[in-house]
Amino acid sequence: MKLHDLVPNPGSKKNRKRVGRGISAGQGKTAGRGTKGQGARSGEGGKVYRQGGNLPFYRRLPFMRGQGFTPLNSVEYNEVNLDQLAESFKSDAEVTPESLAGAHLLRDSRNPVVVLGRGELTVPLKILVHLVSAGAKAKIEKAGGSVELIA
Repeated sequence: MKLHDLVPNPGSKKNRKRVGRGISAGQGKTAGRGTKGQGARSGEGGKVYRQGGNLPFYRRLPFMRGQGFTPLNSVEYNEVNLDQLAESFKSDAEVTPESLAGAHLLRDSRNPVVVLGRGELTVPLKILVHLVSAGAKAKIEKAGGSVELIA
């Protein structure tokens, strides 16, 4: 294949519609805008405040609780499960946020780490993280490992 052989996919390129160029073009006179009214005029299409009788968006805002407005003080954790630890670490390894980041198990290394109890752990690990669920802690200690929380 050479450079002159390259062509766009059929139907991916369309010529733009040239409106207002005479009646034979099919889009003359009003140029597809209809007759009169706000949509027919040039310039801005009305104010943001006007929403055709609806309460304007920014007057509705305080009442839209629980619909996508995240609280400012919420903490987002990196969730790591026991089955991920079993795959990534050898026996008696020390699991810290830095070692988890090195194993590519963290979504964002700036966020605190929580260990959750999905899966089984067969090797003893020394785990130093910010939070551990009760079920995960029980499984870690059952496997002979230890849990230490970082402040």
